[in-house]
Amino acid sequence: MAVTSANPLRAGLRLARVPEPSVMVIFGGTGDLSTRKLVPALYDLARQRLLPAAFAIVGIGRAALTDSEYRAQLREAVAENSRSRPIDEEVWASFAERLLYVSVRSEEGYDDLRRRLARIDTDLGTGGDRLFYLATPPVAYAPIVRSLGRSEVVRSGTGWARIVVEKPFGRDLETARALTETLHEVFKEEEIFRIDHYLGKETVQNILVLRFANAIFEPVWSRQYVDHVQITVAEALGADERAEYYEGAGAMRDIVQNHLLQILTLVAMEPPAAFEAGAVRDEKVKVLRAMRPIRPDETAERTVRGQYTAGFIEGDPVPGYREGREVAPESRTETFVALKLFVDNWRWEGTPFYLRTGKRMPKRATEVAIQFRAVPHQVFSAEARDGLEPNTLVIRVQPEEGISLKFGAKVPVQGIRIRSVAMDFVYGASFLVDAPDAYETLILDALRGDGTLFTRKDEVEEQWRLVDPVLRAWQESDAEPPAYPAGTWGPTEADLFIGRDGRRWRQP
Repeated sequence: MAVTSANPLRAGLRLARVPEPSVMVIFGGTGDLSTRKLVPALYDLARQRLLPAAFAIVGIGRAALTDSEYRAQLREAVAENSRSRPIDEEVWASFAERLLYVSVRSEEGYDDLRRRLARIDTDLGTGGDRLFYLATPPVAYAPIVRSLGRSEVVRSGTGWARIVVEKPFGRDLETARALTETLHEVFKEEEIFRIDHYLGKETVQNILVLRFANAIFEPVWSRQYVDHVQITVAEALGADERAEYYEGAGAMRDIVQNHLLQILTLVAMEPPAAFEAGAVRDEKVKVLRAMRPIRPDETAERTVRGQYTAGFIEGDPVPGYREGREVAPESRTETFVALKLFVDNWRWEGTPFYLRTGKRMPKRATEVAIQFRAVPHQVFSAEARDGLEPNTLVIRVQPEEGISLKFGAKVPVQGIRIRSVAMDFVYGASFLVDAPDAYETLILDALRGDGTLFTRKDEVEEQWRLVDPVLRAWQESDAEPPAYPAGTWGPTEADLFIGRDGRRWRQP
């Protein structure tokens, strides 16, 4: 299985304990996230026999659908979005049997849900164990949670209750805290699973394996040997289909506050005492607390924002951001962000972490590049080392998952001539299996009650503490975000930004 080979630290945990009999209730059960990601992931888990025998999925929506109509809708979604195609008819028949639907348009709908869950507990023996998943717009989170509390749907007998909350978790520190307080009215903190799907990606998890399961990397993973770190999340897509959401979020809230900062914590954290939720998340929070805030007077020096204009992606013309529907003609929403961050602790003092994300860039790519310092003394002539670049360890998260290490080697010619070459590890070629989708991993962990790959309350708050001052400084500034043509790697200001430090961006 891919899980066993690709992630040895988690393999033992995953294989040792099958989730208990339970019910998964999906609010927004007919929405885009459910049809594209959640239900296909659940089907793939069923195909791998990783779901408990006594298990049911209850989709919640406003439409008046029967179970049969709901199953018919989802069969089409699974056929299109599952990573295992075509559909296995035998697996689908068994899976669809436990795929149910409840229409909730008012408080009375929660009474229908409570009765349906009670019947499932009786018929399947699920014992009141329930995982609630909020796959709805964020504005619906608080009303749903409060209705769950009022209707006494959450707890039944001695069964456990958990809730998965999708990002964005708040718009700033104040709203994140308010949402946590609402959730705490019904759920305990250990029952809340704040999901960031990037943490479910195999290559992101492999950052921990690379560091803590290999003796050769950890000794050089510090300011003594690392010159700087670059983390890039590039998207070729524009904001077209999500323009209404994106106008209120921008790249900082959409990617930096969650995905990028979470990846940074995995790169920079200290070794945890054990690979368990509390220990891992404690170390991540320490990194966030050690990060140097960006003061208002440092915003221009340590940040760059941008907004894409019309250009070309793979030779095809694409419109600019402001030309999109539901985008204000004079919108200042950033579609590109670059930051320079520092982790002020013993390991990383003075080492810059450059973060970059943007829409309408030349390609889709997410990677972490650890660039090492130059050798302390060059024994080879400048002519001999003309083709030599710094040693760089690159962790490719997507789309071509893998790890490469760049080092200098002698060119096979008379005399000494050095050129940089790469040792490359590619997941697909090494394991000959497909890695599980991030949502498969995270759903399975939530059913088990394993919060290792989910963000804790204090993590979210520390992330907002870093991001909020920058957002306020941008908002108070009269300057517009610099423009960059679609199909390029961001505004010129981003190149000047890193160039001032004598460095340059890696091109994934």
